[in-house]
Amino acid sequence: MIKKRNYVNNKTLYGVIIHYRTDLHESIKKKVDKPIVPQYIGEAIILICNNLAKKPNFSGYTYKEDMINDGIMDCIAAVDNFDPDKTNNPFAYFTQIAWNAFVRRIHKEKKQTYIKHKNYENTFLLDRYEEVTHATQLKSNEYSAEIVKSFEEKLTKPKKPVKITALDKFIKEEKNEE
Repeated sequence: MIKKRNYVNNKTLYGVIIHYRTDLHESIKKKVDKPIVPQYIGEAIILICNNLAKKPNFSGYTYKEDMINDGIMDCIAAVDNFDPDKTNNPFAYFTQIAWNAFVRRIHKEKKQTYIKHKNYENTFLLDRYEEVTHATQLKSNEYSAEIVKSFEEKLTKPKKPVKITALDKFIKEEKNEE
C-alpha cells in the first residue's frame, strides 16, 4: 500500500506559526513594526488554497482564480489570529478560512450574474437599440429569465425553522401565565 504524501506538513506549519507568534508578541511589547509572515506559512497557504480549488465543490467555476486569491488574502489576514490554545491544527484553520472565502466569492458572482441578467431583462422590456432576430431575443430572454427567477426564489425562500429548545418553551409558558 502506497502512503499518500501530504502537501503541507501540519506539524512544521504549527511550529513556524508558534515561532512567528512569539516574534509578533515581542514586537508588540517593544512597540516596533510587526514581523513579516514567514515564507513557509505563505507557501503553505498558497498550496492549501490551490488544492482546495481542485475539489469537486469548486471545479466548474470560471472565476476560480478570484476564489483562490480571496482565500489567500483572507488566510494571510488571519495568520495573526491563529490561537494555539484553541487548536494545534493550522492546516484545518486555513482550509476553513479559504473555504469560507470561496463560498463568499461564489455568492458575489451569483449576485453579479443576477444583476446583469436583470438589467438585460429590463433593457429588453424597454426598447432595443440594435437589430437582432426575434428568435435570438426570445432565447436569450428565456435564459436570463430563468437566472433571475432562480435567484429571486432563493431570496424569498423562508429560512430553516429554528429549533425550539426546552428553555424557549419554558419562557413562552411563563409569558402566557402572566
